[in-house]
Amino acid sequence: MRTKSHGASHFWPSALYSSLTWKKGLLMPEYRHAARFLALDDAHSGPHAAVWLLPIAYEMTTSYVGGAKNGPLAILEASAQVELYDCAVGCEAALQYGIHTLPILHPTLESPAAAMADITAAVSALPVPEKVLVALGGEHAITPAVLRALSQHYGDLIVVQIDAHADLRDTFDGTPYSHACAMRRCLDHAPVIGLGIRSLCKEEADFALHSPHVALITAEQMHADAQKHYLDQLRQRLRGRKVYLTIDVDGLDPSVISATGTPEPGGLSWYDCLALIEAICTSGDVVAFDCVELAPTHGAHASAFAAAKLVYKTLNQIMAARGMLQK
Repeated sequence: MRTKSHGASHFWPSALYSSLTWKKGLLMPEYRHAARFLALDDAHSGPHAAVWLLPIAYEMTTSYVGGAKNGPLAILEASAQVELYDCAVGCEAALQYGIHTLPILHPTLESPAAAMADITAAVSALPVPEKVLVALGGEHAITPAVLRALSQHYGDLIVVQIDAHADLRDTFDGTPYSHACAMRRCLDHAPVIGLGIRSLCKEEADFALHSPHVALITAEQMHADAQKHYLDQLRQRLRGRKVYLTIDVDGLDPSVISATGTPEPGGLSWYDCLALIEAICTSGDVVAFDCVELAPTHGAHASAFAAAKLVYKTLNQIMAARGMLQK
């Protein structure tokens, strides 16, 4: 629980970001105002910050329980209650690197393809690779759109996916831009390592088995590996690579985060997930990540808080691995 001074929400001035024309003459889709991540003060949340955070309130292909479009705001609001001191890194990390929270992006709902184009254009206009980018979803369909923009700057990216679902369908419900196709579309830009997977169809299983660009470590395999040898395998695969990390909150067990559209039993524990993230950040160079598929419901504030804390702790591991934190 944060003190009142840290917990108070800060909002952008009404004139700021009302309509944005960014570099290359791109007119961005509509932005709407929201609280700053961690409710950071002006000194630690301006454009000079090392981290830029883009909330993306997109939901168009949800196939079970809706609400993912409300995930970004719920995470931002919950983050005001996250303590800035992180025991894992031994400091108030955000005060050392700073987080610039952009207003919430609402892509067009004209079509999934048009929405993806909006997201890619918005990310392309950001100062990448000078900053570490965090995207908050929104449904998982945002990931390939963000990745497409980043791939223009990084030629050797690898995607690491924490998720309950493989998301490797080629099409779903009539569109190749469904949340169920997110990793299949990512393969247009980078290979994928899926972690914690425990739900996939036969098409996805066959595709993963025969694709040289997909590696899956299932939740069952991780659970059976008491010595956690999968962490060593992961480190070997990522060593020296630029990494895009995508965290679908349903990768965690519903006992940790229940407010998600397609929950699956048998997920990662909180500490197993943190161990994965530490291994990813200390072996590869995580240049950006997203956290998606929180679908907040009334009374489920624990899920939003867990997601907010997960985002913060992931950032701290990234910055610690870069040598940017002092205890």
